[in-house]
Amino acid sequence: MREPNGSVPLRGRVVLADDDILLREGVASLLARAGFDVVGQADNGDRLVDLVREQVPDLAIVDVRMPPTCTTEGLVAATEIRRRFPSVAILVLSAFVEVNHAMELLSGGDRIGYLLKTRVTDPSELFDALERVRRGGSVIDPYLVQRLFAAHRRIDPLAKLSAREREVLALMAEGRSNAGIVHKLWITEPTVEKHVHSILTKLCLPETDADHRRVLAVLAFLNAGC
Repeated sequence: MREPNGSVPLRGRVVLADDDILLREGVASLLARAGFDVVGQADNGDRLVDLVREQVPDLAIVDVRMPPTCTTEGLVAATEIRRRFPSVAILVLSAFVEVNHAMELLSGGDRIGYLLKTRVTDPSELFDALERVRRGGSVIDPYLVQRLFAAHRRIDPLAKLSAREREVLALMAEGRSNAGIVHKLWITEPTVEKHVHSILTKLCLPETDADHRRVLAVLAFLNAGC
């Protein structure tokens, strides 16, 4: 649908970061023709964060490897943007998969996406992804999902727990309440509550009702083969 003057309605204000100027200008041109308002471009992570602070756009499109070291500057900048400007939706658009940094960034859940450049074969796929993250959703490239899943399987989810926290979790797996754990370990109820809270936090369990989170913790315990 077009505006009365015949122009394409704006689909959001965008800043774009990529050190490849030809690719960056090409994407900017595609976005402008599709109705996005490209309000700034950057070729490094620091400039990207500055642009977001100056423009407060709806969307930020970020490459992963940019100067000065061409390693993970884009993901570092994206994480900083997510922390300082949570209203800005972020789409990582890169030729590279950086699993560890991607897991940290994607753990934010909403208004975030990660696509591989080589797998975006139609501009409409990019536009659709941008619309989805702008509206509060998430978009993750299927190949990245496979890599994240493989990485997750190699990680012991209980490795971060202390010996005492493992004891408490084992008793939770037996179905014991906090009071039951107090009786078994001869520690105070506030101490048990502290341990349970720490367990749920370290296992990165979502903020749902307490009973559901305890079940998820027990499942993590069982899946680890303890």
